[in-house]
Amino acid sequence: METSFGPFFHAKRIATGLTLRQFCQKYELDPGNVSRLERGILAPPVSRKKLEEYARYLGLKRGSDDWRHFIDLAAAGRGRIPSELMARKAIVDKLPVLFRTLRGNQIDENMLDELVKVIRKSRRA
Repeated sequence: METSFGPFFHAKRIATGLTLRQFCQKYELDPGNVSRLERGILAPPVSRKKLEEYARYLGLKRGSDDWRHFIDLAAAGRGRIPSELMARKAIVDKLPVLFRTLRGNQIDENMLDELVKVIRKSRRA
């Protein structure tokens, strides 16, 4: 699965079977902007309405793993924490500990990868 917004958007657009020009023509989008978005030159949109519009065009079903991944990648691409997580006080209260741990180099990249694996595995259980 793609780990940044632009390549994820690109892969999902390709999966629709449409070229960039066809996709943009069908949904009345600017091909230059969509190209810059796919290449990561243009940041993901801030507007939730615009993100949901793009998700619909890409055939992502609301609430699906791909839909959530798309929204999360957009937030990460803008350097933000998804709003639905920020609305959960229990999560927000623990963020400073996570940030301090990451900043203090107490978790290297391999350890972080292992943590992600554990989290993904626990979601499937």
